[in-house]
Amino acid sequence: MVQELAHTLHVAPSVFYTIIMAGLLVCALALGFIFNRVLHYWTKKQQNTWGEYFFALLESLPLPLLVLAALYGGLEMLALPRTYERIGSKLIFAVLILVLFYFPAKVLILFFRRLGQREPHLEQVAQPASFLIRALFAILAIIIILENLGISLTAVWTTLGVGSVAVALALQETLSNFFAGLYILVDRPVSVGDYIKLDDGGQEGFVVRVGWRSSVIRALANNYVIVPNSTMAKAIITNYSQPEPRMSYVLPVSVAYGSDPVKVETALLDVVNEALHDGVEGLLAHPAPFVRFISGFGQSSLDFSLIVQVRQFTDQYLVQSELRKRILKRFETDGIQIPFPTRTVQLEPAARGRPTGADTED
Repeated sequence: MVQELAHTLHVAPSVFYTIIMAGLLVCALALGFIFNRVLHYWTKKQQNTWGEYFFALLESLPLPLLVLAALYGGLEMLALPRTYERIGSKLIFAVLILVLFYFPAKVLILFFRRLGQREPHLEQVAQPASFLIRALFAILAIIIILENLGISLTAVWTTLGVGSVAVALALQETLSNFFAGLYILVDRPVSVGDYIKLDDGGQEGFVVRVGWRSSVIRALANNYVIVPNSTMAKAIITNYSQPEPRMSYVLPVSVAYGSDPVKVETALLDVVNEALHDGVEGLLAHPAPFVRFISGFGQSSLDFSLIVQVRQFTDQYLVQSELRKRILKRFETDGIQIPFPTRTVQLEPAARGRPTGADTED
């Protein structure tokens, strides 16, 4: 029938078959685009629900499925030459493999997207994970398609094997920082906004960004410190913002021997309570401040520790400055002395010198 129609229209059968196949593919693409837009509309309408992911999963399927149906229908309806049939069957197989690999990849990508929305700290992990999933499934699909087309991949594997070793050696530090960045983002020893200090090098400051190669710390001097993620992952980190920003600050206070410890403790607590009443910024009333006779007996002083609570790490500088000024004033009023370092040296009698008198010569 198709051949008769081609003969009636005075068109070569091969050209007529090509026109019909092209028409079927155009119709499939048009219908696929329409279904895609409809499903996309319902995806937006079902936002933040499980329906969003159901329609998002179906959103990209109509186009390849309709193309697959057009190719299969064209091969079944048309008496194509053997060459065309072989090419058509290869295309059907390629499209089928792409659909089969696309569907599980889409499921995993939607899962990571949903996980990133539920856990905001994993959002940065979801994006590269989605890219890796796409790349992995695409590579597997291409390998199967090329094998089915009769293309030998032995030489490709040999080249990739040698090349991958060279690339791994060249990018050793980069890959180390990349996987260390993944660890930091997933395990979350630090978060953006935390004040941290590293034992290796003593870098400290606010975490500005955790990237894939390095992390950025803003020091108190308002400078950026760029720390490679591999260094960050191996360092012992003190996080002053976790489990909460509030922290204890210990202010050492030394007084002269002979001072009344009870009087000293009372004076220190009165100073803190006065500072709280005056609203010194960063000083907290709860938990209540307290004084301990620690570290106790120094070489030339009695050493006390005044423990107060500050709002966050950086508030300690203003708090300790205000408290020291107030403590000096209170000690001066109460007659409590802050000693200078002193040392008493006792000389043995034999080291005091020779007896009084002059040596005489005969």
